[in-house]
This record gives sequence, structure tokens and C-alpha cells, in this order.
Amino acid sequence: MNKIVGFIFLILLSIAFVHVQTGCANIIPPTGGPRDSLPPVLVASLPKDSSVNIKSNKILLTFDEYVLLDDNASQDIIVSPNPEKMPEITAKLKNVTIKLKDSLLPNTTYSVNFGSSLKDVNEGNKFRNFTYVFSTGDALSTGTLSGNVTLAETGAADSTLIVSLYTNLNDSAVKKLAPNYYTRLDSSGNFRFKFLPQAKFAVYVLPNDYSKKYDDSTKMFAFYNSSIDVTDKPDSIKLYAFQEQKPKEKITPPPSSADNKKDKAAEDKRLKLTTNIQSNEQDLLSDLALTLSRKIKTFDSARVMLVDTNYKAITGYTWLADTSFKKYSLQFAWPENEPYKLIIEKEAFTDSAGVTLSKNDTISFKTKREGQYGSVKLHFTKIDLAKNPVLQLVQSDVIIKSIVLTSADWYAKLFEPGEYQLRVLFDDNKNGIWDPGNFNAKRQPEIVERIRRKLVIKPNWDNDVDIIL
Repeated sequence: MNKIVGFIFLILLSIAFVHVQTGCANIIPPTGGPRDSLPPVLVASLPKDSSVNIKSNKILLTFDEYVLLDDNASQDIIVSPNPEKMPEITAKLKNVTIKLKDSLLPNTTYSVNFGSSLKDVNEGNKFRNFTYVFSTGDALSTGTLSGNVTLAETGAADSTLIVSLYTNLNDSAVKKLAPNYYTRLDSSGNFRFKFLPQAKFAVYVLPNDYSKKYDDSTKMFAFYNSSIDVTDKPDSIKLYAFQEQKPKEKITPPPSSADNKKDKAAEDKRLKLTTNIQSNEQDLLSDLALTLSRKIKTFDSARVMLVDTNYKAITGYTWLADTSFKKYSLQFAWPENEPYKLIIEKEAFTDSAGVTLSKNDTISFKTKREGQYGSVKLHFTKIDLAKNPVLQLVQSDVIIKSIVLTSADWYAKLFEPGEYQLRVLFDDNKNGIWDPGNFNAKRQPEIVERIRRKLVIKPNWDNDVDIIL
């Protein structure tokens, strides 16, 4: 009997122990599974997508989850043909409602491209380039047109531009009227129109601004040389965008407070001078430049002397003033690794008020060693020298050097080390610089081809590179 009681006691003790352990355990909620990364899915539409013989101006789209539109949806959504009045497009719960405000044209295919404005509520997954299509006629239009837009001056792409189509083929249409159709560019400058009617179009490129017209010659612009008939199923076309005139730089007015005027007046009494010498080293490939704080009326070159460390005068150099008369360049065939002094007397420079430098100055420097530069040889395959190619070496969108190519090879014994973007200008008028187009004269811009491979020049290194155009 005692054994049975003991056995029952052990069982009860075990149950109590298990209960206590379970009651003290941390409760871990179940995970929600993998994050939703899928965009919304259209499950129903009224009228049905791709329907024909439609008369209703109201469209209801239903998705498989709650959706919303971005704040900039009105700029992102493209309705084709381009309406006079933008439709009212709203999102609520799982529905998107489109109310077209223009009267529907007969036998016309309409499309609504949402761009990147449509997304789900929970995770913000975008339904990119979702397009709803319908026709007021018996069939959907099937005309297409595709191509690419490049910035003529740099060879780069600009996805902020749009391609516009006009059924009015007069040159004045793009200046006065809104386009009949337009579409965006992708990051590579590619575009594609779908559901176009069988018609002839004039093709232009413009900024995606409010007017969508060429009403300012400082706007980026491109035009195709002839009209295009989409019934001919044209191949991909190429357009080169340019600014016929550069916008004028905005001049910031000086401060108007009395204190600032006094400080400015005090500063103006002093004529200041700076040089382009860096780290006390003179570049072998460039001039020694002296830049003054104001326009100079009189420059006395006899009062600026280049000497060696023994103060012996150096000869064989010349001075060149730029058009602003603020910059004076000492042009000299610099030998490598040589020390110099530039002695500047204060009366060397005088402005229109008779103000000179505040004191005499001596600038000590040394020329660089050839080992601080790299040599570079470029070999261009398949280059057409009849197109007058000009090689452009670019850093931070600034042309560092331009070289007219007269053969397929180019060599420089000394070149500043660094990473360069390479471009080739095809210089039609042989003036060495890029020239924009002119729409009125029907002249296309000169073309610059951007080379994908970057040029990396290392110091004290022979850089030999093959370039394929």
C-alpha cells in the first residue's frame, strides 16, 4: 500500500513540475512569414481591359489588395491621346477610379499608363508601368514606335525628357500646341510607343514640363528630320537632344547692409594675387597662372622676374593675359625637378584706381618630376577620320583636354594621373568645339559619342589602351 501511495505522489509531483516549467516559459509569437515583395494584381475592371466599342467615360479597376497613388501621380500618369483636361483618378481601398473629362473621340484607342505611381498600401510595392487600354472603335490600334534619345553634347541619357508626337506636321505645332502623344524615357534614354493609330507623326524631344512645347530656345530639344508613318513599321530611331541657347547665369546681388558695404569697400582697396601652384610644385604641362582680384589696367612684366635659386634671371618665357585682364599666364617649357623663384614687385600690377599690390612678394616652387606623370597611348578601332573626330578627356563633366585625332593612334608622353571619362566629338565644321543644332535651319547638332570604358592613368606607368567605337 505504501508503495502505491509513493508512486502516486511521484506522478503528481512530476505533473506539478511540468506545469510550473510551462507557466514560466517565454511565449514567442509566430512570425509573419516572408515580407510581401509583389506588386498589386489587377483582378477585375469595368469596362474590361482591352475592350472595344466603349462609350463610358468612367473606368473602375479592382486589385487583389489595398492600393494607393503617389502624391505626384498627376505628373506620372500618362493618358493617350493627350487630353485637353486631365482625368480625375482616385484610389480607395482596392479600387482605382478613372473619370475622363474630355469627350471620347470616335475610333480611337485610349491608354492610361500609371508609370510608378500605383502601389500597395502595406509594403509600397509599385506596379510599374501598369497600362489600361480600351478603344471607342471596333479594334485596338496596333501602331508602335521605338527609339533612343541621347544628349548630343555629352553622349549621356536624360530620363527627365519626353518624346512627343504630333499629327500636325507644321514646324509651328511644337511651339504652339500640346502633343497628341508623349512618352517617357528610361534610364538609358530608350522609349516605346504602343497603340498608335495608323498615321504620320512629327517627332520631337522636350522637357516634361507643364507646357510640353518648344517655347524657349534654352530648353533641351530634339527633332527628327522627317515625319514618320507608323504603318511602315519603322526601325528604332535615334534622336539627339541639345540646347540651342544656354540659359543666362543668375547674378546674385551683393549684400545690402551698411556693415557689409563697409567691409566690401575696405576689401576693395586691397589688390590681391593668387597662383595655381599647388604644394609648392609647378605642373610641367601647364602655365604658371597669376590671378588678380580685380581687372588690371597696367601690367609691368619687367617687375615680375623668374629666377633660379641663385637669383639668376631665367629667359625664354612669355606672358599672356586673358580677356578679363584678371589672369596672367607665364608660358615656359618647364624642365623637370628644378627649383625656381618668382619675384613680384608690388607695382607690377595696377588697377584702374591706381591701386597696386600691398607688398613685394617672392614665390618659391619646384617643378614636378616626370615620374609623377603617366604616359598614355590610345588606339581607336573602327574610327572614321573623315568625320573629324575630336577626343575629349573629361573629369566631373568638365573637358580637361581636347585632341583633334588625325590617326587611329594618340600618344602623350606625360599626362596628369587620374580617372577620365572619354568622349569623341564628331566635329562637322572643324572648329574644335561642340555646336548645337538649329530647328529653324533644320540643322542637327554635332554628335558626341560617350565611350563606356574609363581611362585610368597611373603615375610612372605606361598606359596602353584599345578603344572600340
